[in-house]
Amino acid sequence: MGGGYVTTAVREKGAVIVTGASRGIGAAIAQRLAGEGFGVVVNYAADADGAESVVSAITGKGGRAVAVHADVASETDVEAMFSRAREEMGPLTALVNNAGGAGERARVDEQHETELNRLMHVNVVGPILCAKHAVRAMSTAHGGKGGSIVTIASVAAQAPHGPTGLVPYEATKGALVTFARSLSNEVAPEGIRSNSVSPGVIETALVPPDVRDLAKQTPMGRMGQPDEIAATVSWLISPEASYVTGSDITVSGGF
Repeated sequence: MGGGYVTTAVREKGAVIVTGASRGIGAAIAQRLAGEGFGVVVNYAADADGAESVVSAITGKGGRAVAVHADVASETDVEAMFSRAREEMGPLTALVNNAGGAGERARVDEQHETELNRLMHVNVVGPILCAKHAVRAMSTAHGGKGGSIVTIASVAAQAPHGPTGLVPYEATKGALVTFARSLSNEVAPEGIRSNSVSPGVIETALVPPDVRDLAKQTPMGRMGQPDEIAATVSWLISPEASYVTGSDITVSGGF
């Protein structure tokens, strides 16, 4: 994204929380939304330096952003993050549930309970907790003005055909698609739209070689870019998608 950020009254768009925004897809989403005038909470769980780098990139172009540590699997952390977002960035406009992990790369018959529990808490419980507090902040039933929740899932939830060792991860992403769809029915009457985005293989530093090879099997023959996911999220929370809720948008190069 070139050039400077919008610094006029467009800033009145309000605040957006992007979880897991210290790098990769989350960082791209945070920077895209900041460039469109949103005040962005750059959430991170461990990579403080990465989060501060994203904030610096945003503020260096005239945008508004703050890095906030929170483990999305902890409701205490989540509640504190939403409070800080409100205090520093104003009323919440949108939540982007992006934080997650791949878990233990192992066959199901070799998985460990501790690792499975952590994966489920971060990838499924965490987004639900974040959505809980986003609904409380944005729902007209709670005195809010409505808003949007976008949950990042994966194309693996629709047609798992990746390398072995990712079955639990794929299961969590399937749960997120269902969650986003079901949530849309619950909160649509209260002014909140809920959708999910299912990326294919996206070029980030964390993608292992065997997963990168899957991109060659797509009709487009390449990996996607984080900015392409950010553009989809931007559209989903914009007025242009005002009649879109309960949808899962696949961004996978045809995979």
